This record gives sequence, C-alpha cells and structure tokens, in this order.
Amino acid sequence: MNTCFRSSLRTNVRGLFFVRYLFLVEHLPCTAAGVYYSVVVTIIFESNIHMPAKKLDYNKLALTLHKKLKGKIEITTKGSLKTKTDWSTMYSPGVGAVSSHLNKKPSDAREYTMKRNMIAVVSDGSAILGLGNLGAIPALPVMEGKCAIFKEMAGVDAFPIVLDTQEPEEIIRTVKAIAPGFGGINLEDIAAPKCFEIEERLKKELDIPVMHDDQHGTAIVVLAGLINASKVVKKKLETMKVVVVGAGAAGRAVTLLLAKAGVQNIIVTDSKGAIYEGRPGLEGYKKELARTTNAEKVSGDVMQVIDGADVIVGVSGPGTIAQAHIEKMSHQPIVFALANPIPEIMPEDARRVGAYVIATGRSDFPNQVNNSLAFPGIFRGALDRGVRDITDDMKLAAAKKIASLVKKPTPENVIPPVMTPGLMKAVASAIK
Repeated sequence: MNTCFRSSLRTNVRGLFFVRYLFLVEHLPCTAAGVYYSVVVTIIFESNIHMPAKKLDYNKLALTLHKKLKGKIEITTKGSLKTKTDWSTMYSPGVGAVSSHLNKKPSDAREYTMKRNMIAVVSDGSAILGLGNLGAIPALPVMEGKCAIFKEMAGVDAFPIVLDTQEPEEIIRTVKAIAPGFGGINLEDIAAPKCFEIEERLKKELDIPVMHDDQHGTAIVVLAGLINASKVVKKKLETMKVVVVGAGAAGRAVTLLLAKAGVQNIIVTDSKGAIYEGRPGLEGYKKELARTTNAEKVSGDVMQVIDGADVIVGVSGPGTIAQAHIEKMSHQPIVFALANPIPEIMPEDARRVGAYVIATGRSDFPNQVNNSLAFPGIFRGALDRGVRDITDDMKLAAAKKIASLVKKPTPENVIPPVMTPGLMKAVASAIK
C-alpha cells in the first residue's frame, strides 16, 4: 500500500465504515489486489490505529446528572409500614417504650437507633474544593457526594449538614447541639486556621469521633504513598529530606503525621518562605510547625531550601513547584503535586527534569492521592468498635494498611486505586 495513503488513513481516521465506503464509491475492482487493499485497510483500522477518545466534559455531565437526580442521596426505611402492628411498633405507641429505655440508659442509643451507623458531614463552605469560600448552598452538592462515597464504599449512612455561619464558636455550638443523633462527625471544606480550633474543641467536648478529612485523610494517603515511594527509590523514609510547599490545613496535617512516622528532616514553606522557630511574624499553629520541623532553621523560599531534598509535597496551588526546584533535588526525586484540579507542576513537566515518582490529586494520572482511600474505612472502623477518638497511632496504622495493598511498588504504582478489593476492610481494621 502506498505509504502516503497509509499515513493519510492514520491521520484522518473516520472509521472503518467510511474507508470501506470510500473504496466502494471509487469502484475498486473485486480482484486479488482489491481484496488485498481491503484486508490491509481493515487491519490498519481494527488492529493498528486507536482512535483518540473524545475528552469528556465532566462539568457538563455533572450538571446534567445533578439536575436529573435532584440530590445524590435519599432516606429509606429499614422496616415497613403496611400493617397496624408495623405502625404501632415502628411508631406510636410502641416507640415510647424505646424512648423510656433510652431515658434510663442513653448509652444504648447505638443499639436502638441510627446512631450506630450515622455520620454527619459538616461544612460551612469556606474552603470548597479548589473553589474557595462559596458558602453553605454551594457546599451542599459536595457534601452529598461525600455521603454517597461513605455509603457506597463502606456502608456508612451519612447526612450532609451545611451551616449558614462561618463563626467558629457558632459552628462548634451547632455541631455539639446536633451530635446526639450521630455516631461521628466528618468536618469538611472548612478553611484554615479556624478548622484546627473547631476540630480540637469538638474532639474534646464530644464523646463521638470527630475528624477533619481535608487534613487527616490527605495526610494518611500521602504517608501511604511515601512509604511505597521510599521502597521504589531504595531510601529509608525516616532519613529522607522532605519539603512541604503549603502550610494550610493539609500541609500542617501532612507534616505532623510524617514527623509522627519518624521523618526527621522536614521543611515547611508558606508564602513568606521556610517556617522556622524564631521567624519574625510567626504566630498561631505555624509556631507549632516551627517547633517540630526545620531543626537547622534554614530560611528562604522553596528554591533555597530544596537543595538535596528527596521529596517535595505540594499542598498549595498551581505553579508553586517549578522544574528548577526538581533539578536541585537528590537522585530519583519524589514529587507529590496535590493541588486540584491544576497541580503545582504537571506530571509531564516534572518527569522531563528527572522526577522519578510522581503523585497528584487527579484521577487521570497514576498515583492519585484520594482521601476516599482513607475516610470511609476510618469511620467504618470507628463506628463498629465504638472508638471515641481517632488517634495519630490509628492514622499511622491506616497509612501502613493502605500502603500494604500495593504488593510490588513501582514509580507508576505507589498508591492503590480507590476501588482496590479489601481496601475498606484493611483501613477499618486499623481503627481500634
């Protein structure tokens, strides 16, 4: 077959039907040569050419789906209301006996009500995904999605609670007021630094587990990925130099969990450069970070602190990790660029200058740091075992369980996919 013609066919793919139609209209003779051409063209299209898939517009698809569903979750009953006995036991008068029993023994609520399997997913909408402070109503579809994940992945019932207030004291007071009906509180998309105070207060003042997933879910999955990445590059995690770009909710949690895991050399940077003890103007939670990181008090921006680093973790925004940063890192650099939807540096740009293991927060690249690997199983385990406080030791154990699901880590596979068989059971087993 003529090379130019074959190249044209490859370049202008219109489908096998079109090519065969073209031959017909040009009156190819039914001879050996004609059969030859037809067979070759068929092979080109069916075996040798892969038509590029049309890129899906997920924004448009999501708008259509949400309008059709009118909400992603619904409430269903476990019992029926078809007979007089049904009505008299599911509701009055029989339900009064249950209320009287719980009045005498409130701790039995887990055995007699939805409390045993119900999570409140609470947000004030002050930090929605990468969209910023949009408020309560725009937060609702995100929280619904979180509830759907809880149910589909871990069998946990969850309900979205979006609050029309962004005052920490009012959020704390409201969550405490609704807590009796729930077995746990998942805080979501609440901006730093108020998210730290809200979580800490609720953990102290409630007798059910409370977790801010934006912090701890991210930290757990990052640690899991780095456990396996360290195996790939044949370095000890504890002795690696780690630079964390971004000192918000996720950056703080990632840093503290890595330190808990034994990583000794961590430098955190914010918009003013490296955080270190004694830095002028340092206040609040960043003082805590300064006490546990950057022992040598290295100062300067990312370019000045990245020299010789083994790992860079971006929890900041697009453009905050550059190729020049990676070029100054040690052999086989590990790059976790987690900003969504646009990473701090695109994987292909990082790879071009030598990044060896690359993770992002996106599902269209290998090694997705997806909080859904962690939070459904964590709350599943907490609910099943009546765990009141999700501790750092539990988070470490959960990270190790997630990492263990990747049997043979490679640069393209240090974090298991979210649909990995046994994931939820493994993570839940760490919460005890």
